[in-house]
Amino acid sequence: MLSCKELSVDVGPNGPRILDRATAQFKGGALNAVIGPSGCGKTTLVKAMLGILPSEGEVSYAGERIYKSSDLQGMLSFAPQFSIAHERLTVNEALQYALDLCVRDGVVKAKRIEEILKRIGLDEHRTKKVGDLSGGQLRRLGLGLELVGDPQCMVCDEVTSGLDPKSEDQILEVLQRLRDEQEKTFICIIHNLAKLEEFDWITVVYEGVVIFQGELEALNRYFDIPDALHLYDKLNEHDIEYWRERWKGSDTDVAVHSEIAAVKAPPPPGPIAQTWTLLLRRALLFKRDRGYWLLTLGITIGFPLLVTIFAWDGIPQLRGLSMDSSAGFMERASEDLRYRIDAMEMASLVTGLILFQVILLTLMGSNNGAREIAGERQLYEKERFAGLSAGAYASSKLIFASSVAILQGLWMMLFVRYICEFPGVASLQAGVLVLCCVSMTAICLGFSAIFDSADKASLLSVYLVGFQLPLSGIVLALPEALVWVCRPFINAYWGWGGYFSSMLETRLYDAYRLESSEWIPSAGLSLAVLGLHFVLGAVMVFWGCQQKRWN
Repeated sequence: MLSCKELSVDVGPNGPRILDRATAQFKGGALNAVIGPSGCGKTTLVKAMLGILPSEGEVSYAGERIYKSSDLQGMLSFAPQFSIAHERLTVNEALQYALDLCVRDGVVKAKRIEEILKRIGLDEHRTKKVGDLSGGQLRRLGLGLELVGDPQCMVCDEVTSGLDPKSEDQILEVLQRLRDEQEKTFICIIHNLAKLEEFDWITVVYEGVVIFQGELEALNRYFDIPDALHLYDKLNEHDIEYWRERWKGSDTDVAVHSEIAAVKAPPPPGPIAQTWTLLLRRALLFKRDRGYWLLTLGITIGFPLLVTIFAWDGIPQLRGLSMDSSAGFMERASEDLRYRIDAMEMASLVTGLILFQVILLTLMGSNNGAREIAGERQLYEKERFAGLSAGAYASSKLIFASSVAILQGLWMMLFVRYICEFPGVASLQAGVLVLCCVSMTAICLGFSAIFDSADKASLLSVYLVGFQLPLSGIVLALPEALVWVCRPFINAYWGWGGYFSSMLETRLYDAYRLESSEWIPSAGLSLAVLGLHFVLGAVMVFWGCQQKRWN
């Protein structure tokens, strides 16, 4: 059913070849085992055939040439060894969300989830959290998640690895029932050679080369061994070229004749429906992740408190200056030197507090986005292979993270403005602070989409926030040659400039101008630049989600 010809995989343009001209054909409606010593290329072979890894050569399914992994959607599924489902979901919820992402028909979904739970033997564990399942139960759930789309063929990466004998037998029984009752095809990477008698067709991979395919009895005869447990000792007696040439010149008939035609499942739900499903799932996960939502709530409430604490001693004087500039401030300041000094001190305090707000909001944005995608990348790749739209996934992440950022920006503006009585146009201040947090969230979310490691994405996000203050040029003067090289990309500068420009008709703005003649961007221009930052971050998110990031 699934076959490849002269398939090769290289590590990078100048790296070693880890799969070398592999030719294989798997048997339809059967249990296929892929075996070989650790690191020999078993997983590389199946991932290359599925289009998960870039490769050279030909791959076919039911006689039809396959050019990209999307050609297999609806016919074939891939169950990786790890990253099965979100740990905070129950078994029933994990299956239900998987169904909602790949099946349109509500009647079909209701029937299928009950059928799957019974087939995989988890009916009585449906309310148990995924994180509380045993190893064998996790493997059965992994099979169930791949069955939701009713694929014709399933590829299972080390489906029984690390399990106790009883759990291993239970998994194999599930596979055999599905093979016999539904004519499913399974291609399983396994390590336990003692279980090969349970399989119909065996493929041996050695040092990146397919060196045998056939039934168990044929394998023992071909390698002249009493049983499969002696296989690896036999392989070590000769180098790979010997085994390659021997298989190439073998008279063994490896042709697999299968009358099973390709059957493709109905198309998955549209991007809008998938986006809504992902948002519902993300909201539920957020609710159940107590540590994360407490941290988010803590910084959302705590950071504005920090701003007001630093402003506390200056609030009485600040209130005295928060009036319209038409009250003769300039004339009064020229007559009263003490008042002028106080006004400039208050203006300096306010600009510092504005910058403090902005820096804290960029830190919130980093927390919102840095780990959001990279932390679940392998799970996303598995779901995308099953039919999840990359656009729907990227949209759901932008919507959810931006929603949190909008609430944080609004709360920062309202709390600080109410306590400190900052003057200026409230709507402009709200818009600037919200966009400041949202745009940094999108940028850090972009890092999370581009990197396959959550730690790398978080580290880069922290560096980006850390350089906001010095590169803004507000507190520390930048060399003239660097000012407009850095500032267009510095979120904090435009957040500060836009917020301060909202005070244009106030005494504080006039007081600041007595000391500084530096150009300050208008609120409108700042909003536009911050909007461009958000667009840049969104582009990074969509581009990063389109790329393959399998381990």
